[in-house]
Formats: sequence, C-alpha cells, structure tokens
Amino acid sequence: MIFLFSLCCRVGIEIPTIEVRFEHLNIEAEAYVGSSALPSFINFSVSMLEGFLNYLHIFPSRKRPLTILKDVSGVIKPSRMTLLLGPPSSGKTTLLLALAGKLDPNLKFSGTVTYNGHEMNEFIPQRTAAYISQHDVHIGELTVRETLAFSARCQGVGTQHELLAELSRREKAANIKPDPDIDVFMKAAATEGQETSVVTDYIIKILGLEICADILVGNEMIRGISGGQRKRVTTGEMLVGPAKALFMDEISTGLDSSTTFQIVNSLKQSIHILNGTAVISLLQPAPETYGLFDDIILLSDGQIVYQGPREQVLGFFEHMGFKCPERKGVADFLQEVTSRKDQKQYWARRDQPYRFVTVQEFSEAFQSYELGRRIGDELSTPFDKSKSHPAALSTKKYGVGKMEWLKPASQESTCS
Repeated sequence: MIFLFSLCCRVGIEIPTIEVRFEHLNIEAEAYVGSSALPSFINFSVSMLEGFLNYLHIFPSRKRPLTILKDVSGVIKPSRMTLLLGPPSSGKTTLLLALAGKLDPNLKFSGTVTYNGHEMNEFIPQRTAAYISQHDVHIGELTVRETLAFSARCQGVGTQHELLAELSRREKAANIKPDPDIDVFMKAAATEGQETSVVTDYIIKILGLEICADILVGNEMIRGISGGQRKRVTTGEMLVGPAKALFMDEISTGLDSSTTFQIVNSLKQSIHILNGTAVISLLQPAPETYGLFDDIILLSDGQIVYQGPREQVLGFFEHMGFKCPERKGVADFLQEVTSRKDQKQYWARRDQPYRFVTVQEFSEAFQSYELGRRIGDELSTPFDKSKSHPAALSTKKYGVGKMEWLKPASQESTCS
C-alpha cells in the first residue's frame, strides 16, 4: 500500500490534493452574564418577561460578546499530519468546525477559509471535508464491513474507484507489476458496479480492521468490537466517502495511549498514501503518538502561538527563553508554557529575571519569527487555482443518484 503514490507517479497519474488556508479568522459568541438562579415558575416567568423587554429594546440584554478565535491565520498542507494542541477552552473545536464549513450560524464570523484558493461558496464543503467528533454513533446491528459499505453508498465513493481503475490500466500498459497488497483491489476495480466494495475493502485494510470486519459494531445492549476499533470505524466512515480533508476533534477520548497510537498511526498511513489533508486535535498525546505528526498548531486563548514542523517547535520557544526538560513530554510542555501558573518552571535564561509572557506576546513574536514570516509570505501570494485538480473539490450536492437509492429496496424485495 505504501507504493500507491509512487506507482501513480510512475504511470503519470496525478492524485487530487487539498491545501486549506485560513486568514484573519475572528469568531465570537454571545454568553449570558450573571445567574438565573434555580429553575422555578417565578424565575421562568421573569426570564420570559426579560426576553420580551430585550426584544423591544426596553431592558438591556445580559448577553455579552465572548471571543473564541482572535485573528488566526495559517496554511494546512496536504499529505501531512497536523496536530492541533491547546489547553481546554482554547478554541480548538471552533477552529476545526470553521475549517470544515460546519460552524454554528449563530456565531459571529469574519475572515476567509479557502480550499485550493476557492472560497466555501464555490464548492460543497460538506462533501469535500469531514468533521469527526469525539463521539461514536453507529448502528450496532451492522458489522464493520456493512457499516463502511453503507456509509460509502450514502456518500458516494468519490474519485477513489476511478483512481484505482486508472492505475490498474496504466500499470498493465507499462508492464509494471503491482504491489501485492493492492493487486486484489486493482482487479476488482475493473469490475463495473463494484466501486463501493472496492473502496470499503481498501479502507478496511488501511485502518487494520480486517480482524473484525465481519463482527457486529455493537452498542450498550449488543456486545461488539472494542472501543479502539469503533474509533477506527468512525474514521473509516469518512475515508470511504469523497472527503479529502479530515478535521478530527479529540478522537482519543476514552482510549488508552496504545490504542490512540495505533489509530493515529493508521491515519498517518492513509493520509500519506492517499495524499489527504488532516488536522487532528488531541488533549494529552503520549510522546510516541506526538512523534507521528508532521506539523503542529498550538492554540491558546483563541490565538495561534505556533504553526509549523514538529521538529522546529522547541526551537521557537527556546528563542523565547523557555526550554522543555529532558524527561518532559513535548506535548505537555507546549500546553503548559503559555499558562500563568506553569510557565515559570520552564524559564531558561538564568541571567535574566523571569517575566510572564502573555499569549498575545507569543503570537506576535511568532509572526516575526522565521516560520511565521514564511507563512505570512505564503498567504500574501494567492493560491494558483489552475493547479487545483478538477476532482479535488466536490461541486455536486449529492453523491448518489436517485436511481442508486432505489437499488437496495429492489434488491431487498427480490430476496424476500
């Protein structure tokens, strides 16, 4: 499987990729200030009256603006795993939702998010990107294979089937022996009507779900697969569809570090093989899991403190005067170095007195840092839309035609 990209290059096939850019994102919400006391008939009546008077502008509202993201900008490259780090309430979920085009319309939003230079109204973001929450919701009575196949039928498999079929044809013409791991999929891809099963089997293999492919997913009432396998199924449901950009929020919730490592490692293989775009939010990743990522985005108090290669993140903070201890996990250090109560212990300039460095100061320093300037220069140059693959962005609202929806019903009636 790891040779899929190189094989495509050898036979002249260009794999669609997505570069996501976000510029000057500002997101605010309105939150109530004060307390409504315990729920009672009197308090409910007072709240109703207060709301009516607020609507008539007679009584001032208790809602106050709450800044979630403050002027954040950045670039997310394809074929690279990006880890989104930040303490609780730093704005990670809101950023992921904004990038996936699933932001709550009640939030006050300004700024731009583009995919390959195209704004959100130029394509269908819901079919181009996928937001994966920390909650797993499945039909317990279906097996793993049936769950992924059902998801593929509902979403449409996108261009992956065409890619495999074209790769098979060009390999045969160039007399290239295919990799054994994907040879079976090459042969199946040439069979008309097997698009869903081909891509489903391919994703099952990438995510390491072969051992439980025919086991029920299960739920609270039905014994099924393990929690880690269920997380992989959740991810697989998105991978079998047309989405080429994945935004995953706290997928390690409820999992041990070993299982989290296996899931992220499987995702890394799929992203690198399929040239996907992925941003994954984790709260406290183990050092082994942290080492799987290519890039880091550190978010604190709604501002980006660092964005760039994982190998260079400690260099930036040493430039700011803070050093990660040898036995300290880097991910833990990054989330503590901006905290007022934890920052002092990492101060490394013994010849200078310690002074608390605010998030705002970190953010401004990064913008003038070499990596920050590089990102700024890249954002100042518009993305060349002519370099965007025609199949990279979905422009159709529905992935399955009306006749396709009638097939399961007709097959079921035939069987009965």
